[in-house]
Amino acid sequence: MLQAITETGYTSPTPIQAAAIPLVLDGRDVMGAAQTGTGKTAAFTLPILHRLMPLANTSASPARHPVRALILAPTRELADQVHQSVAQYSKHTPLRTTVVYGGVDIAPQRDALRRGCEVLVATPGRLLDHIEQKTLNLSQVGLFVLDEADRMLDMGFLPDLDRIVRLLPARRQGLLFSATFSNDIRKLARTYLNTPAEVEVAARNATADTVSQTVYELGSADKRAAVVHLVKSRGLRQVIVFSNTKIGCSRLARELIRDDVKAESIHGDKSQADRMKALEAFKAGELEVLVATDVAARGLDVAGVPCVINYDLPYNAEDYVHRIGRTGRAGASGEAISFFSSEEERLLADIEKLIGRKISRGKLSLPSSPRRGRSSQGRGSSAYSRAPQQPVDEFFYKPYVPSSTAVQSAAASTASNSGRDSERRKSVGVLLGG
Repeated sequence: MLQAITETGYTSPTPIQAAAIPLVLDGRDVMGAAQTGTGKTAAFTLPILHRLMPLANTSASPARHPVRALILAPTRELADQVHQSVAQYSKHTPLRTTVVYGGVDIAPQRDALRRGCEVLVATPGRLLDHIEQKTLNLSQVGLFVLDEADRMLDMGFLPDLDRIVRLLPARRQGLLFSATFSNDIRKLARTYLNTPAEVEVAARNATADTVSQTVYELGSADKRAAVVHLVKSRGLRQVIVFSNTKIGCSRLARELIRDDVKAESIHGDKSQADRMKALEAFKAGELEVLVATDVAARGLDVAGVPCVINYDLPYNAEDYVHRIGRTGRAGASGEAISFFSSEEERLLADIEKLIGRKISRGKLSLPSSPRRGRSSQGRGSSAYSRAPQQPVDEFFYKPYVPSSTAVQSAAASTASNSGRDSERRKSVGVLLGG
């Protein structure tokens, strides 16, 4: 395990690791509060693997590899990332790990479970699917982890969690990690944990000192051009751009691609395969921009993200803290840029009140572009090369100008109908785009 830790680049523990690891090794139940990007995953995976090492064996028999540690995560992306961390830290040991989540074929997961694994990472819904299909036995689970428990509650997983916990052995060690210690989280801890030790490494809603924060007041017509300008002028890659809606997320990614920006989007309406493909491309540095919704980005843990852009200010101020926590991780420097309009002053004020500081106002000088604001300036050359507009863009965004034939036809129609019954209704042809 030490070799694997060295390979990941760790030289000293982060605060959450220094506080939590000794407690977990001592067999204590732990209730930890830490934002993503603080080394939280290693704070529970490393001591869990250390405690399981005496039970490790090289036998090929699945019976010799029962599930001994169960880690629950709220989203597919987070579950996969935790699984990858476990696999990385345990790769020089005989310990096995598997991840199960929804949105993909259950058969390969069933086969993996039948081969046996000591560490199982799962989302609650898919875990219950396997339990109902009797492909999973939890009778030997001695370590139970709830990661991002606050998100679990936000997403309505409490009934599923209750069902799962009732299936676990009474004698077990429990670990619960959350961004905050809210009243609901404390109630959950009292239910699932046994006199847990509390570890809190950052004040509630604190933002990392290593992340610079700037806001720019922009009209909606200029926001996309601002993203293109920031990415291209600085040569940035692996930038996460947050949109408040799934529709806006997809639209922005498409438009950035037409602006010659390597971009993909992730949101709840995309298939699991598409989401994982986009995440892998982003992690590999193949994308300049990943456009995401808050739900899709929960638990997203990618090292080296230089910048996060809030294309839309979040409606919930706490989401701002979670968003900008995707950069400046593990002590690295990062930048958080937010766009706002005069109508969003209230949202910005709520964010500044929550984090207890004013965010620096900046000014952007944007290069002229024919597509900014989808205006009718004509087709000049863009400041950045891009693919041509698609026909659908011309249809929706080009102002309607009637042809001379249409004008003459309309005039003739009006003259011919002038003598008809005035109460007769006109029939109007409508073209619907969907």
